[in-house]
Amino acid sequence: MASSSSSSPIILSAILLFIFSLSSSSAKTSFRPKALILPITKDPSTLQYTTVIKQRTPLVPVSVVFDLGGRDLWVDCDKGYVSSSYHSPRCNSAVCSRAGSTSCGTCFSPPKPGCSNNTCGSIPDNTVTGWATSGEYALDVVSIQSTNGSNPGRFVKIPSFIFSCGSDNILKGLAKGTVGMAAMGRHNIGLPSQFAAAFSFKRKFAVCLTSGKGVAFFGNGPYVFLPGIPISRLQTTPLLINPVSTASAFSQGEKSPEYFIGVTAIKIVEKTIPISPRLLKINSTGFGGTKISSVNPYTVMESSIYKAFTSEFVRQAAARNITRVASVKPFGACFSTQNVGVTRVGYAVPEIQLVLHSKDVVWRIFGGNSMVSVRDDVICLGFVDGGVNARTSVVIGGFQLEDNLVEFDLASNRFGFSSTLLGRRTNCANFNFTSTA
Repeated sequence: MASSSSSSPIILSAILLFIFSLSSSSAKTSFRPKALILPITKDPSTLQYTTVIKQRTPLVPVSVVFDLGGRDLWVDCDKGYVSSSYHSPRCNSAVCSRAGSTSCGTCFSPPKPGCSNNTCGSIPDNTVTGWATSGEYALDVVSIQSTNGSNPGRFVKIPSFIFSCGSDNILKGLAKGTVGMAAMGRHNIGLPSQFAAAFSFKRKFAVCLTSGKGVAFFGNGPYVFLPGIPISRLQTTPLLINPVSTASAFSQGEKSPEYFIGVTAIKIVEKTIPISPRLLKINSTGFGGTKISSVNPYTVMESSIYKAFTSEFVRQAAARNITRVASVKPFGACFSTQNVGVTRVGYAVPEIQLVLHSKDVVWRIFGGNSMVSVRDDVICLGFVDGGVNARTSVVIGGFQLEDNLVEFDLASNRFGFSSTLLGRRTNCANFNFTSTA
């Protein structure tokens, strides 16, 4: 009896330890992030923004161009795609329906990633070059890092992430080392929608681009940058839908996945630029309006807008004794730095204002986002001429987005913006990637 009694506490301890280990294991597997992050790096050669997504089994870091406006994640499956978890959705399946596929493919080569029978077709779109080709939809594991808004946290997996298998012939024009594009567009299988569906959080994401290493957040905030500065109190304006797709190739009746906002006027130091109101609205054929783009390195304006805008900027620069010098392509207006001061928000040049749906909602662009340094003594107005037949009248490009936190709330259909973070004594390179939450 004595030996039986003395062993009871040991048995009880073992049982409790086993239960605790089960509980701990369950807690680890049931972790549900409140938000996710992706690092974004600017490629100095192409001025494209890139990110790295872990995909496949075993996981492989996949470098892709970060695209605010495309449909989906697409990667080159022609070369080196190896994964034990890759599988193809059958034609007419729920996955194909969610992807919006209208075709069913047959492959006449031995089966491999990107070459499957009875699989729904896709249209991988290189939005940098405007070149699209045929591909197929597929599912595979994707791993992405969680965040508490201040630091990165543990990695989480999505076992069946929908993406498009492309071919290496559309990689031309993309940053060296990238094998596809990661699209943030307004689409059922865009990254923001799939991340939100996988972890049951709001369809919302925010982006903070920079000339170095920036960040994209998915889900709810906060958005906190060193030295412990939360970025809140964003101004907001409605997101508009272009009824006609702006993709290189698309199906009849497909709406644009890109993000449009309603710019109603452009001012330079309170002086309104003369612009045809027709150009600032999206018409029934999908022309006109203003969109946000990360694949255009600089803001592009329809010719008549560009000429009026540049003319007024030059006039106001001259009034400040800023000397114009010879143009440096692709820019039309360049200046000597000799009489130009430097402030916390960049060069002291005339302020640009994008007036949105209300006269009180204004996106202010200071020297840090308007002037590009092309030589030690020369700066250029970082806007370019888009021609007389521009599909979109104003395309707000990457340089104008840098060091601004912009938020895309797909659930509420709102676009939020901070204007430059330089005025708040931080910038987009100040997200703390070095320590984990």
